[in-house]
Amino acid sequence: MRTYVPSAKHIERTWWIVDASGQPLGRVATIVATLLMGKHKPNYVPFLDMGDYVIVVNAEKVVLTGRKLDAKIYRWHTGYLGGLKERTAREMLEKHPEKVIERAVSGMLPKNKLRKVRMRKLKVYRGESHPHQAQKPRVFTGFEHLEQPQTTA
Repeated sequence: MRTYVPSAKHIERTWWIVDASGQPLGRVATIVATLLMGKHKPNYVPFLDMGDYVIVVNAEKVVLTGRKLDAKIYRWHTGYLGGLKERTAREMLEKHPEKVIERAVSGMLPKNKLRKVRMRKLKVYRGESHPHQAQKPRVFTGFEHLEQPQTTA
C-alpha cells in the first residue's frame, strides 16, 4: 500500500457564499474555518492548503448571544506607548462588522504558517452584494450538501 498525497495540481477550489444574517457568530466562524481548511473534502491533508474560497455576506446581521454585545471586548495595540485600544462587540459591529467575523474565523484556524494563506481566501462584506460574480460562487446551505454526488448503478 502507498499513501496518497494530493499535489497542488490536484487541488480543486470552489467559491462558497455564506449568509451570516441571523446566525450566531461562532456557528458562522466554524463553518467558514472548515471550508477554508478544506476539511470537508475527502482528500484533506493537514499540511497542505486544500481549502476553498469563502465569501461571507451580511456581516452586520450576525448575532451574538447572551450579554456578549457589551461584555466581549476586542483589544489591540497600536505600537505606540499607551496605545492599547479597546472596543466592545457592539461598537465593532457598528463600525467594522467585517473584522468581527475575520477575527472569529482567524481564532478557529490552526496557529501555523498556513493561517495567513487561508485567511487570504476569506472575503467578508457588509451587505448582500459582492464583486465575485465572475467566480460563480455556490450558496452554502449546510454540510449535508458537500459530499460528492453519488452515482447510481
